[in-house]
Amino acid sequence: MIRFLIPFVAVALFLLEPEFALFSPISWGDGVVYLVPRFVILYLIFLSIYYSRKRACIYGLLFGLLYDVFYIDIIGLYSFLYPLVCFIAGSSVKFIHQHLSVTTILSLVLVALMELVLYYFFYFINFTTIPFTDFLSNRLLPTMIANLLFLIMLGWAFKYLINARLLQRARDIS
Repeated sequence: MIRFLIPFVAVALFLLEPEFALFSPISWGDGVVYLVPRFVILYLIFLSIYYSRKRACIYGLLFGLLYDVFYIDIIGLYSFLYPLVCFIAGSSVKFIHQHLSVTTILSLVLVALMELVLYYFFYFINFTTIPFTDFLSNRLLPTMIANLLFLIMLGWAFKYLINARLLQRARDIS
C-alpha cells in the first residue's frame, strides 16, 4: 500500500500546484507579488534525500516532462531542471546532515536556484522583460516564503511517508 503512496502524493501535488497558483498575483501595498507553488520539486527533493536519488530523478524527469507539456509549451526545460535538482539534492546527502531543518533549507536554496535559472532562461529568449530587482522582490522572495510555509506544514509528513516506505521496503526484503 505504501509503495503506491509515494507516486500518488507526487501526482496529487502536481495537480494541486495550479490550484494554489490561482491565489497569485496578490496586491500588496502599492505593488503586486507573485507566488509560484513548487510543491512537486520540493517533494522530489525530500524523496531524493531520504529515499532514493535514482527514483527521484526518474520522477523528476516524468513530472518535468508533464510540466513542460501542460504548462509552458517549451519541451525540455523542466524535464532537464527537475532531475538535475533531484540529482544535486541526492548528491548533497554525503555532505549534509539529514535533519528536517537542514533538508528544508537545502530545498529552499535549490528551488531558489531553479527559479533563478528559469528567470535567466526566459529573459535570454525574451519571454520576459522583468528587471532582475523586480523579479527578486515581486516573485522570488514571495515564492520562497510561500514554499517555506508549505514545507513547514508538510515537510515532516513527507519525511514520515518516505521513512514508512523505507521500513516497508526493508521488511519486504527480509
